[in-house]
Amino acid sequence: MSQETTYLELSEVDGAHKFYEVIVDNATLTVRYGRIGDQGQVKASGYPDNARARAAAAKKIGEKIRKGYAPAVPGVRQKRSVSRRQIVSTRSTAHTAPVLWRYDSGAPAFGIFVDGQHCMVGNEHGVITTLDHDARVRSQVRLPDGVKCIVADDAWVYAGCDDGNVYDLSGKVPRVAYAIAPEIDIYWLDIHDGVLGVSDADGGITAVDHEDEFLWRRPGRGRSAWMVRCDRDAIYHGHSQGVTGYEWRTGSELWHTRTGAVLFGWQEDGSVFAGTSTREVVRLSKSGRHERSYLCDAPVFSCATAEGGRYVFAGDSQSSIYCFDADGTRLWKLGTGCGSAYSMQYHDDRLYVVTTGGHLACIDASEPAIRAAQAGDVPEVRDIKAPRQAPRAAQPTVVEVTSDLGGGVVVQCLDDRGRLRVQVLSDGYRRDWSVQFPKGIREPGARYLVTEVRESSRGGYYRAYGDIRRLR
Repeated sequence: MSQETTYLELSEVDGAHKFYEVIVDNATLTVRYGRIGDQGQVKASGYPDNARARAAAAKKIGEKIRKGYAPAVPGVRQKRSVSRRQIVSTRSTAHTAPVLWRYDSGAPAFGIFVDGQHCMVGNEHGVITTLDHDARVRSQVRLPDGVKCIVADDAWVYAGCDDGNVYDLSGKVPRVAYAIAPEIDIYWLDIHDGVLGVSDADGGITAVDHEDEFLWRRPGRGRSAWMVRCDRDAIYHGHSQGVTGYEWRTGSELWHTRTGAVLFGWQEDGSVFAGTSTREVVRLSKSGRHERSYLCDAPVFSCATAEGGRYVFAGDSQSSIYCFDADGTRLWKLGTGCGSAYSMQYHDDRLYVVTTGGHLACIDASEPAIRAAQAGDVPEVRDIKAPRQAPRAAQPTVVEVTSDLGGGVVVQCLDDRGRLRVQVLSDGYRRDWSVQFPKGIREPGARYLVTEVRESSRGGYYRAYGDIRRLR
């Protein structure tokens, strides 16, 4: 029996730019969807016979046509350009910071993540490199599009990319954990306990739950929203008109505080920090009250804090970095020597920055090293080159097949009133709770072996962690 394919697109001048493709092959219905010009996400479903598969396809096509989709030819409309932060980075006039080492990733870099074992950098080419704290390259992976940010949620690490997908990096192979609506031009992402916050180019804010389903979406109060931070109570949204707090479940506005246009954000337990175009980092309480300002000499493109906010760091558009005490006193200003800091993170007396020049730089932020640098005495920088062999592209929809249980946790994909859900089969887990699990590899009836499954701190569902293999 011949294969039947229907390809639709919805393209608006200042809105959606996405496709929807339906393929019926005998009794199998395959749906592919996403942003025009991308590969998109693929879902396959089996039916008892061809007639039922065709009926299901007709229903899906009808729903899309009613929403404005129309027949199109693949490849005629081109992929829209991705919004990039436009920065003219100038050389700092301050003394050079005590840079211990710097890794050249090969392209401007936004994504950074640092913990006790690793330092990660993700660049505009989609390459994520993991190094140890002594600058030894441990691994590399190339995602399908540029990396916007790398964020952690308990034991999980995620990368948000220009293709609109959020990839779980906790296993050997990156998996698509969330697929953001194709019409949303992502600027930044953050996540807390499975709830994802997304800020976008139009100044909007979106919350997505652990099952990759929209909780809510708001237009926001401004434009160009570079900041989003999430905690157990709220989502904090920084944009051209300041910072707004939203209740994470419903999206109801909790408060709004005007600041200069926000270009980056950070948070501690009791405060949020907004780096602004008005040359300051603004500290707000989580009820929106202005607590302190930290004054810099140029627009602030990144900020971070030491534990508890005892130090506040900032990176400006002139390749300088700053350190303030909690009360707002500037302690020092030094140059990076490798471009303006797009993002930064402090860990164990070291400040890590990723820059317009594509470097991940490790700066000794201890008091003796800073005093020496202010006097012009800095260590010789170790320049680390990228591995000669380019990383192979990740294939997030490919899963290894095994018959060896190997001490993992068995889960199964089930059809729940037309939606594919994943539940735990192994003993010791609640069978009525779903599992946060990559949608791109879900197949009806399939069983998978997961390295680990943990209960969400909010309760009500589990989260899969580590490697995933399909059981024969």
